[in-house]
Amino acid sequence: MIGSPPALQLYSVREQLATGRMPVLRRIAAFGYGAVEPYDVRTDPERLRADLDEAGLAVCAVHAKALGEDADVLLRGTQAVGGGTVIVSSMPRERFADAEGIAALAHELNDAAAKAADYGLRLGYHNHEFELASLVGGRTGLEVLEDALDPAVILEVDTYWAAVGGQDVPELLGRLGDRVRYLHVKDGPVTRQDPQTAVGSGRMPVAEILAACPSAEWHVVELDSCATDMLTAVGDSLAWLAGHDLAKPVRAGAGT
Repeated sequence: MIGSPPALQLYSVREQLATGRMPVLRRIAAFGYGAVEPYDVRTDPERLRADLDEAGLAVCAVHAKALGEDADVLLRGTQAVGGGTVIVSSMPRERFADAEGIAALAHELNDAAAKAADYGLRLGYHNHEFELASLVGGRTGLEVLEDALDPAVILEVDTYWAAVGGQDVPELLGRLGDRVRYLHVKDGPVTRQDPQTAVGSGRMPVAEILAACPSAEWHVVELDSCATDMLTAVGDSLAWLAGHDLAKPVRAGAGT
């Protein structure tokens, strides 16, 4: 189950990054994370890449809505930070209201994947709860979308939001199959509004979820919000994963 180094979605530490990037990146690396998933490659991606290099952090993917007129600048930014995959982080929930809307979205994502391929990049889609909270023709919106996607488009399943959407996450991952190449690993009370917690201290069956998705290339820790100190929770998350043989910290002695 342990392949790629543990990764962190940088959105988790957005507030800390705003006060000074290098100290935060160094602390992420000191915890034992080996990679990050940036969410802003529009603002000076070359400088971000240099800072990541200095901290010893790779890029597992980038979150960016590389669609329409924004596509080229975001795809170039993804290249600049060294990401091989660009993941569409969200779309309006009304796009999943019916089968026609989902089909139109799939067409847009397929076109975006072809454009990303021109840059040597792979395109993915990341879910929230609404793609899974209501059924379209008896199936979840995410599964309907998957059926209409070009095989080149991969999925990053946010396991927490899938659970908030009412899904048994291991069963969902089994249905989605090999298209899932990234997992967002997070924990908490499994509610939409309450703060999340460090991985291992909430209600998510994390070990069962990770075991249910052997196709995942990366496990990416993320906390959208946290009632405690965010950086402490980020470190505690990796320590818990490492303590349960679900992650291998990059630095010796880290994550323990």
